[in-house]
Amino acid sequence: MMKILIVEDEKAIRDLIDMQLTLAGYDCQTAEDGVIGANLIEANSFDLILLDIMLPGVSGYELMDYIRPTKTPVIFITAKHEVSDRVKGLRLGADDYLVKPFDMVELLARVEAVLRRYHKAESVMEIEGVTIDFDAYRADKNGCKLELTAKEFGLLSLFVHNKNIALYRDMIYERVWESDFDGDSRTVDLHVQRLRKKLGWEHCLVTVFKVGYRLEVPK
Repeated sequence: MMKILIVEDEKAIRDLIDMQLTLAGYDCQTAEDGVIGANLIEANSFDLILLDIMLPGVSGYELMDYIRPTKTPVIFITAKHEVSDRVKGLRLGADDYLVKPFDMVELLARVEAVLRRYHKAESVMEIEGVTIDFDAYRADKNGCKLELTAKEFGLLSLFVHNKNIALYRDMIYERVWESDFDGDSRTVDLHVQRLRKKLGWEHCLVTVFKVGYRLEVPK
């Protein structure tokens, strides 16, 4: 299980990130200021650090001095949105930079992307009887290849990387179809229904009333 450190002084944001990443299958620890963060970094090994910049005690920029020797990837999460702030963060060694407010689905996608870049994310996963090879764009069930379209595999990847999280239909459409949602949910609904049937996931790929869909997987 991937270990992630969340260094964020705003409790509501810290708790939300912790909850969503835990639901997605990550092992999280949290720190409310830079000093606690530095102590945790010195005492533990993490696969990824999510780091606010404006922290009490030791700033996120200063905390990078503790992180660089560990070669742990970092995503800055901050309200500082100027280009100069982004450039400074990246030059200090951050792997990505996410500006508040942000969507949790976007954060999860960036976490997965950074972990994959460092070859820490699993390229093959088995969920609810289905083996998914993300590098080969292939899904198997009972040793047999499932014939999925590109959009169906895109849906599968989106649900798997956001398991136990309710996804809105408009977000699903924009992420998988890579275009603006036009208000007609029939395309999403039809593809999800076909995917459910092919995977045999009628029991776990559930409809969320007036929202969209959620892949329910035991923690």
